[in-house]
This record gives sequence, structure tokens and C-alpha cells, in this order.
Amino acid sequence: KEKMDMEKMTLILAAAALIAGFGSSFQYGYNVAVINSPAPDRYGPMSDNLLTLLWSVTVSMYPLGGFFGSLMVAPLVNKFGRKGTLLFNNIFSIVPAIMMGVSEVAGSFEIIIAARFIVGICAGLSSNVVPMYLGEIAPKNYRGAIGIVPQLFITVGILVAQVFGIRNILGNMEGWPIMLSFTGIPAAIQLMLLPFFPESPRYMLIQKGDEKTARKGLQRLRGWEDVDEELCEMRVEEQSERAEGRLSVLNLFTFRSLRWQLLSVIFMNMGQQLSGVNAIYYYADSIYSSAGVADDHVQYVTVGTGAVNVFMTIAAVFIVEKSGRKLLLLIGFGVCCGACVLLTIALYFQTTLDWIPYVSIVCVIIYVIGHAIGPSPIPTVITTEMFRQSSRPPAFMVAGTVHWLSNFTVGLVFPFLESGLGAYSFIIFACICLATLIYIWVVIPETKNKTFLETSMLFAHRNKVDIVAEAEIKETGGESGEEEIKNTFL
Repeated sequence: KEKMDMEKMTLILAAAALIAGFGSSFQYGYNVAVINSPAPDRYGPMSDNLLTLLWSVTVSMYPLGGFFGSLMVAPLVNKFGRKGTLLFNNIFSIVPAIMMGVSEVAGSFEIIIAARFIVGICAGLSSNVVPMYLGEIAPKNYRGAIGIVPQLFITVGILVAQVFGIRNILGNMEGWPIMLSFTGIPAAIQLMLLPFFPESPRYMLIQKGDEKTARKGLQRLRGWEDVDEELCEMRVEEQSERAEGRLSVLNLFTFRSLRWQLLSVIFMNMGQQLSGVNAIYYYADSIYSSAGVADDHVQYVTVGTGAVNVFMTIAAVFIVEKSGRKLLLLIGFGVCCGACVLLTIALYFQTTLDWIPYVSIVCVIIYVIGHAIGPSPIPTVITTEMFRQSSRPPAFMVAGTVHWLSNFTVGLVFPFLESGLGAYSFIIFACICLATLIYIWVVIPETKNKTFLETSMLFAHRNKVDIVAEAEIKETGGESGEEEIKNTFL
């Protein structure tokens, strides 16, 4: 028992997290930010309306692709495995990278629009599959920290795109196609290195019934030979699932034992996207300009904000196993709510007092800090932990679909909100943050240091069901280990 509680971080586990994070999650962040810095004068003379339309289509193709990518999660991870899906997903990154690279030569912006859609599919898959893969290979005492690695790489991707987007570097007409096509490089690196790492042992044992490969993979990931106890815990989970029956997305909604977990996934992902994080980034430049930051310098302040985002996500990696998930979510949404209220007041008084614009800048930075410690990284960690093996892929599919639809909606609606309500649009975001905070406070339990089965049991009471957790395991695995697990769950 002691051993399972004190798992160490092995080199192979850290390397798997870094390669999956860099090869997949980094691109997600990079492609979110890369489109914010191109030169608008690329296509010669055009009417303002046409340019705005082209621009919004190009921007919104990305979350639309993400939505379709999310719909592919469950079938792909069940067929190819977690690692296999990440490797397959590189097609959706390398092809559009080449397309975007040649768009300049072909003189066609349609190619860019199509490429943005395909690279969106890549992001939709990776934003769900990377947390699933890392959550399944990590020991429970490191699951939170390793589960934040994808979000860390997303913020690094955003920062790198912001740096490249500085006008003297690549944020100009000549550099833009090069900047867009850079997204293929992490994919190529992942394609070369990831095959050397083990597939998720949980997937191999529970879904494929291949104990030999699962044991071998687990031994490599844990750095020692004796992994019987962890395999035994996986078998208990498998039997408990078998008692409930296998799952698909459609019957996921009919299972009573998963009702509150599903609602929580939907609320967390809606809260994360509708809390105004994209709007804050969208609004940031005009806030900086109104505070008297020279137009040439706005891009550097944006890079500074990106750096704060990375720094706070690194902090979250180190705090999450001490503080737990729930506390970080509550603090994060609370800070974002407060920052939105203050920002609304500051924007309202902007023209009356000289020092108020600086308050706006502080609000933006506080908001970014709040979002980076909780709402950004934690929902995928909790999604991994709330579900067991066969319900996890359809749950991530639901999470991803909600995430990208909400993202798409904010992108579409916010420009109209802003022109209609101006500064008051942030009050809506403050209310959404508050509502999400109350939901998390009331419903979501602390999942730190718990096995997947133990987390299911935390929800069993709220779902008014009993979780079957008999551990009558006839296969190998020390008797005492079996007894211990049996006693834990009954």
C-alpha cells in the first residue's frame, strides 16, 4: 500500500508527458494565437466588410474543426489506443502546415481557411486525448501535476506564437506563411519519438485484455518490477465496469451512476470557455492602447501577458497535488469573477480619471493569473479522474464538444456583445464565473490522490446508486494485495 501511495516520477513518465505535450498541446496554443498577428493587407484592395467576413471565417474555422475533432475522440481512442490516436492525429497537423506554407505561392486565402479547419480537428483531438493518455499513465499521486502539462504546453504555444508575431520577427507579410506552417514541426517530432513510449497500460489491460503488454508498460513507467498491486486495482475497476455494462456516448446519458459527473463536465467546460478568457485576450490590445501604451509597444505587453500565463500554469503544476483540484478551481473562478467586475467599473470610468486605464491593465493581468491556476488547467484533470475506463472516452467527447461549441459561440457572439454593451459585456462573464464557482462548491468533490474507482464512489452517493466493487480476482497478483484492495472498496 505504501508503495502505491509513494510512486516516484520516472524519467520515462516525464519524457512521455513532455513529448505528448509538445507534439500535440503546444500546437493547440500556437494555432490559437498565431492568427491574431497577421498583416491584414495581404490580399490587396478589399472592402472592409469583406475583409471582416474573411477574417471571422478564418478565425472561427478553427473551433469548428475542434468541434469535429472532439466528435472523433471516442471511436479513435477505442480503436487505436491513446498513444495510437496521438500519432494518427499528426496527419491533421502536417497536412495543413504544408497547405498554409504554400498558400502564399498559390495566392489563395481559401487554402488558409481549409487548413485552419483541418488544424482545428487536430486541436479538437489533442485537447482531449493528451489529458486522457497522461492521466492514465500517471500514478495517482502525480496525476494532477502531469494532467496540467498539456495546459502548460498550450500556454507555451500561445507565448511562442505571440513572440513570432512581433512585427520585426514574423508578424509581417513575408513571414506570415512561414509562421503558420511552423505548426508542422512539433507534429513531426512527436511522430518520430512517441512510438518509443508505452501505450496506456489501463487501455491495454481493461479494453484489450492484454495483460503482458500492460505489465511491461507499467514496469517501464514506474521504474520497478513489482506492479501487481496497480494491475490488481485495474482489474477491480474492470470488474466494477463489467457489472454496469459497456458504454457509448448515447447510453452515457442514461446511466444513473454517471449523471452528476456528466453534468459537472458540461458545467466546467462551459464555465471555462464562457468565463470570458477569449474576450479578455480579444479586448486586451484596446485596453493597453487606451492606457497610453504606444501601438508599437502593445505587442510586447501582449507577450508579457502570455509570459504571466505560462508562469502561473507552471505554478499550478507544483501546487495542484498539495492544494487539491477543487480549491484551485474555486480560487481561479473567484479571481476571474472579481477581475471582470473591476474591469467593468474601470472601463466605465476610463475617460474621467487619468489613472483608471492602468487599473484596467492590472485587471487583465489578474484575470489571466486567475484563469491560469484553475479554470484553464483543472477541468481536463478532473474529467480524467471522474470517469472509469470505458466511460472516459465518451465523457471526453462530451467535454470536448461542449468546450469547442462554447469557444465557437464566444468568438461569434462577443463582437456583437461588445458593440451593443461595451464595457458591460464583462458583467455577463462575471456572472458566469460566479455561477460556475457555486456549482463547483456544491457538487464537485476533491479527487486528489484517489483511484478512479474511489472517485466514482464519491459520486455514487449523489447519484443515489451503489458502485459494484467486488474484487474476486482469480488471476495472479499477491493474495495480500487482493485482500487489501477488497477491504478498501467494500
